[in-house]
Amino acid sequence: MTESTTLYCYAHPTRETSLRCKRCDNPICPSCAVRMPTGYICKDCSRAHKKAFDTAEWYDYLIGFAITSILSLIASGLIAFIGSFIGFFMFFIAAGIGGAAGRWIGDLVLQAVGKRRSKALFMTMAAGVVLGSLPILLTLFFTGLFYGAIGVAIYLFIATPMVYSRTSGIQL
Repeated sequence: MTESTTLYCYAHPTRETSLRCKRCDNPICPSCAVRMPTGYICKDCSRAHKKAFDTAEWYDYLIGFAITSILSLIASGLIAFIGSFIGFFMFFIAAGIGGAAGRWIGDLVLQAVGKRRSKALFMTMAAGVVLGSLPILLTLFFTGLFYGAIGVAIYLFIATPMVYSRTSGIQL
């Protein structure tokens, strides 16, 4: 007869298990197991695996936020200016400017941060787009220029996910 030894989770010494981490071979219980496409790994190996893909430096957040907010302020100001002359057709122009500006801002800021990556960096850049156009949007709304405010809202609805997708590498 073969005698098997009982394994206990490395993080929870009172839990019996027969599962091992694919990377470090430590015994892990189901609550410590992280499912990967090729098997289970422990939470420590999972954190180390995620850090390999987060390459952003602390100053990338400042650069990304500054560039996206300034360019978004300019683009939303352009939409407000054009909207004061055109009227209803401004909605279509706002959609076009939103797509083009979102792509251009995303590509420009990605070059500025040296193509470094982090999920928090992508969200910071998207927040920069929203916060950059917020002064124009609020000014238009409180002065009663609702067509312009709706145009800037359309711009935000299109440009924000465009910047996020361009910087994160999602192909649309």
